[in-house]
Amino acid sequence: MKQQQEIIESTLQFIQNQLSSEDDFNEQALQLFSYQYQHNLPYRTFCMQKGKTPRMVKTWRDIPAVPINAFKEVTLSCADSNEAAAVFMTSGTTKGIKGKHYHPTLHIYDRSMTLNFKQRFMKDTEKIRMGVLFPTEKELPNSSLAHYLALGMKEFGTEDSHYLINDNGVDMDRLLEELRHSEETGEPYALVGASFSFVHMLEKLESMGKTFSLPKGSKILDTGGFKNQSKELDLDEFYQLLFSTLGVDRAECINMYGITELSTQFYDNGNANVPSVKSGPHWIRTRVINPLTGEEVSKGERGVFVHCDLANFNSVTTILTEDVGIEVDCGFLLLGRVEGTQAKGCSIAVEEFLKATKDIPK
Repeated sequence: MKQQQEIIESTLQFIQNQLSSEDDFNEQALQLFSYQYQHNLPYRTFCMQKGKTPRMVKTWRDIPAVPINAFKEVTLSCADSNEAAAVFMTSGTTKGIKGKHYHPTLHIYDRSMTLNFKQRFMKDTEKIRMGVLFPTEKELPNSSLAHYLALGMKEFGTEDSHYLINDNGVDMDRLLEELRHSEETGEPYALVGASFSFVHMLEKLESMGKTFSLPKGSKILDTGGFKNQSKELDLDEFYQLLFSTLGVDRAECINMYGITELSTQFYDNGNANVPSVKSGPHWIRTRVINPLTGEEVSKGERGVFVHCDLANFNSVTTILTEDVGIEVDCGFLLLGRVEGTQAKGCSIAVEEFLKATKDIPK
């Protein structure tokens, strides 16, 4: 318990230190790797199979990456999972199994979110009237996105901020009331939520023949995708519709990229051009690799993302995703999900993990 508290304190200190260097990142990552190697049995077994021990690993780039689907197969937690303050579950399922991310405390997750959200979405605005296009935490207690949006509204929304989802989907009566209020009073307004909720909202506004011109300072944050919904749009069409329907400049339409298995989110600087460049704060790093070899690809080449998130103090810092993209100056371009040989490489990584941990109780 004492060691866990020391890890929490050092992680919080690192997150709050804006002047952290690459050497500082490396030192903190290796400290967390040693802690997770010691207390996370499935992870230690996996690392031993690869010959990667704290004595052998000298840089954050060499920390073994756990394939994201491993969260569906074993309990990846340094603390007792039965005493977790929160368990966030993936929405997508494989064979009916959801991935689980255990948080013994939400103190670090919340600090990671609020510092990043303030810098990348709120910018110079302290508070703004918000409408949330997603269910509440009470309705989705195991959703990291529900918690993220509730926290955003609590910390940065005015007192008259509100949810815009009801039993019938988007609460159009309330939405229209809020959009008219903002337009008439000149009070900036922020709409935040899941990308597919925005698609439904746009469809309904289009069918009603409604368009608005929200005042300067208004902004939009969408997250996730909108495939397999009632209408599938390409990114350029999506953001152009947000602009033409609500009057919010595309530069103020921010997309957040996050996954349940991480504790930190990535943002772009608006979507005047798509795909937009995503980047994260100083406590997360991204490598782009060839999943068949595990080697990093050259800058500008397509590969699969490996994220090293120092806010992931309790599970594993380093995760092999199934997201494809390209490293560019100041961040990366997210291009979609793995297919073909890249998917095969990710599947092999999962098989290796399962083989290494097959004798550990699930």
